[in-house]
Amino acid sequence: PGAMAEGGISSIIWGVVYGGGIILMLGMYGVIQERIMSEPYGSEFFTISVFLVLCNRIVAILYALGMIKCKGEEFANKAPLWKYLAISFSNVAATWCQYEALRYVSFPVQMLGKSFKMMPVMLWGIAISGKRYGVKDWSIALGVTWGVTQFLLSGEIKSKHAAAESSLYGLLLLLAFLVCDGFTSTFQEKLFREHKTSKHNQMLYVNSGSAVVSGGSLLLSGKTVQAIGFCFAHPDFVAHAGTLSACAVSGQFFIYSLVKEYGALTLAATMNLRQVLSILTSYMLYLHPITFLQSVGLVLVFCSLFYKTYDGYKNPKPKPSQPDAKGAAKVAPQELGKAADRKEDAEALEAPPPAQAAEAAQQA
Repeated sequence: PGAMAEGGISSIIWGVVYGGGIILMLGMYGVIQERIMSEPYGSEFFTISVFLVLCNRIVAILYALGMIKCKGEEFANKAPLWKYLAISFSNVAATWCQYEALRYVSFPVQMLGKSFKMMPVMLWGIAISGKRYGVKDWSIALGVTWGVTQFLLSGEIKSKHAAAESSLYGLLLLLAFLVCDGFTSTFQEKLFREHKTSKHNQMLYVNSGSAVVSGGSLLLSGKTVQAIGFCFAHPDFVAHAGTLSACAVSGQFFIYSLVKEYGALTLAATMNLRQVLSILTSYMLYLHPITFLQSVGLVLVFCSLFYKTYDGYKNPKPKPSQPDAKGAAKVAPQELGKAADRKEDAEALEAPPPAQAAEAAQQA
């Protein structure tokens, strides 16, 4: 009994360490992201979002290489390179839209926009993987969508230093983020299932492709010299950008560790709490105004998200059993389809995409 109690205490401690690591690292990621994109350095604002994407991807590549080496995994790609490249394009587009949006709308709006992606992800899941969702799933997605919409329509949403009329452009960028990020996460789940890639192998190739795409975009934009010049002119920006990338990668480590040891539902609860704390921190640090109706919208969003997590604990999806050769023929085709869907959901939760891990939150 003493050994069992000691094991239980150890499990709780590591759960707190992993969960606290997620909240701390991704909380810092959010605060620094808002500092870089919405606050001036001296009299200048940083405006070259794709350079920030490139920095993040380079650090992620180094992390993936280190983890593959330490774990003795194969460096060779497990899926066709064109599939990684397809994810890379949507991944870079999503991250660029996320950063760029902070120039026009506040960080709480951006965070809520990530919750809003539930509906696009579900639609992508239907289109790409043929998934099916029940009334409860759609009701939760509707609650989140309603709360986000109410928040957007009932108070000020612009970034502190942006013009009021620029909010619409910021919302369009968030909409583009939702579409691209929904495709990224859904296609990555498909890659995990079909090619049995490890998370670090996929992380290496997706981020390598993303580095090529973001680096090429930076060169074609003609702003490479300007970005480097900004780094030399503002050393504190370099510190912020480096810390941002380190927090993103550290967040991924804690996310994968928590999922491996405690499951995807624990991760979902942790990410919901992280989202609440990040939004409250942003309001305190950057003094964003908020109305009563916006507060109600926030409560509706987070109640829906926490209910989704609670329902997952209360009604866990059963793991599909492996029928023997004799019994396999007796199983109805629709039952096999249901079992495949449950397996897809479990695999998707046990192997969250690297992009979601980095953005948290990407949620995510």
